[in-house]
Amino acid sequence: MGAFGPVMTGSKVGTGGAGISPLVLASAATGIVDFIDLFGGDIDRIFGNAGIAPGMAGSPTLKLQLSSFCKLFEEASRRTGHDNFGLWFGNQFRPSDLGLWGYAAISAPTLGSALENLVGLFPYHQASSLLRLAQDDTGLLRLEYQIQSPEIVERRQDAELSLGMFMNVIREGCGAGWKPEEVHFEHPRPLEGKEHESAFGAPVYFSQPANALLFRPDILDRPMPRRDLTLMVMMQTCLEQLSRQPDGEASLFDQILTAIRTKLPQGYPALEQVAEALRLTPATVKREIAQRGCAFKDLVETTRRDLALTYLKQRQLPLSEIAFLIGYSELSAFSRAVRRWTGESPRAVRARLLAD
Repeated sequence: MGAFGPVMTGSKVGTGGAGISPLVLASAATGIVDFIDLFGGDIDRIFGNAGIAPGMAGSPTLKLQLSSFCKLFEEASRRTGHDNFGLWFGNQFRPSDLGLWGYAAISAPTLGSALENLVGLFPYHQASSLLRLAQDDTGLLRLEYQIQSPEIVERRQDAELSLGMFMNVIREGCGAGWKPEEVHFEHPRPLEGKEHESAFGAPVYFSQPANALLFRPDILDRPMPRRDLTLMVMMQTCLEQLSRQPDGEASLFDQILTAIRTKLPQGYPALEQVAEALRLTPATVKREIAQRGCAFKDLVETTRRDLALTYLKQRQLPLSEIAFLIGYSELSAFSRAVRRWTGESPRAVRARLLAD
């Protein structure tokens, strides 16, 4: 693993920032206006629904609310009728268009140091999110990405465009033909899921614990063609200066919600399991939840409900799979829960959501 050790993580987390919407540098949306236009979308309507002005996209120093950024790509997908909008946007995205963060990576001397910069500087680029590089039991490296802001439920397009961007950073050092060994996504398989293997040139697995690119570690020593140590240091400094602006962080409460969401496909998560995932004591988790005036079971219920309503909008997902994804072993239990939340059956809720 070299300089990475067993795991290297870049995540903006902490106990501060509660109630503050997390931010992301607008450079991550570079080129989206032209991409929407390419697919015949109504640019003003899509940006208006996301609460972003078109001129903001692509700015190297401007920050956008992460929730608005994710909504922008979800809206673009819906309004253009292009279900894999984020997938192909990320596939064509040039690392230099990531602005300061992208240049800090591609100007590194080796691919290993490029990924080290990508992970280490990630908190300056995007808040309430995780990017880490770790080695799994098979010897493969995993570049994992996950939004840790629980209120951002619809984030499939962001996940797909982000892994595409990261793949193109690696291709800077390995060539345009490089392919990962596997690709993982935390969301369920979409309607046009076959396109994902074409986009990445690798097996793609859905409903996984995190979004990740899996690849062999022997590529880390490859030299980067645009290495420039002076530029790299300059970009690092600029990112650190930008970070002094007020920014949103994932509170401990948000981290608890994220852990609950991640464990749901394994069944109803116990308080002890969530605490172990966060490396906290159950008493600490329970105390944090109590300070918000609710109980652990209420958080699980709310998370299940929000995810269910999101998944029911995806007509290709069978109700039995949705039940599994939110921790129900039987469809009947899921149906009773949906009636408790909405007063309707899952099929009736789906029909209403799709009609809307």
